[in-house]
Amino acid sequence: MSQFIAEESFWNLFPNATLGVVLLKGIKNDGEVPQELKALLSKSNREAEKFLVKDKFNENPIVANWRSAYQKFKTKKGARCSIEALLKRVEKENPVGSINPLVDIYNSASLQFGFPCGAEDMDAFVGDLKLGITSGGDEFYLIGDTESSPTLEGELCYRDEQGAVCRCFNWRDGERTMITGNTTNAFLIMENVEEGRENELKQAISMIVEYAEKYLSATVETFFVTAENPSILL
Repeated sequence: MSQFIAEESFWNLFPNATLGVVLLKGIKNDGEVPQELKALLSKSNREAEKFLVKDKFNENPIVANWRSAYQKFKTKKGARCSIEALLKRVEKENPVGSINPLVDIYNSASLQFGFPCGAEDMDAFVGDLKLGITSGGDEFYLIGDTESSPTLEGELCYRDEQGAVCRCFNWRDGERTMITGNTTNAFLIMENVEEGRENELKQAISMIVEYAEKYLSATVETFFVTAENPSILL
């Protein structure tokens, strides 16, 4: 059985981090997005305005904290945390739109609670999924690309035995493991690198579980990965 492992190199950078993981099995993600989920996403876009308290976008606490985090490892030029990308859309009055039920659920939670969140098709993993600093050269195809954009030496990324799964921590997912309407088993992760926000993370994960059970017919397991408990079975 495969595992998710947050490696020592990750904890060396973020010793007090907490990673909220949801394993969603037997999901139905191929239908129309229910109106309630569309309404939830719309509400979440509005609620995210509470994180935009500064005139300069990069001075907002969530944005500033994650930019500081990204300075701890090698990144592709211009790579930004996924929650920054969502908040930028809110600031520009270009709300995050509906994609499919699962993505809408986790984007809603991300916007409401101010954490990066992403999901991967668990059946596409090859061997263990690991989060850590890579030596570089891991195969990675951005969605729609025909040429690989391999990882950099010293980059923090999610990777398996075939290559990178998500580059620059939570910047960009690859095509191989992306969530689609055909996904039936998903690995979802929400990252917190700030001390004192653990309860908010738990609330966000609870929200995801509630809507996943209701609208995806999912069987759900939740975990909180820490330096003391750095791995889980998938």
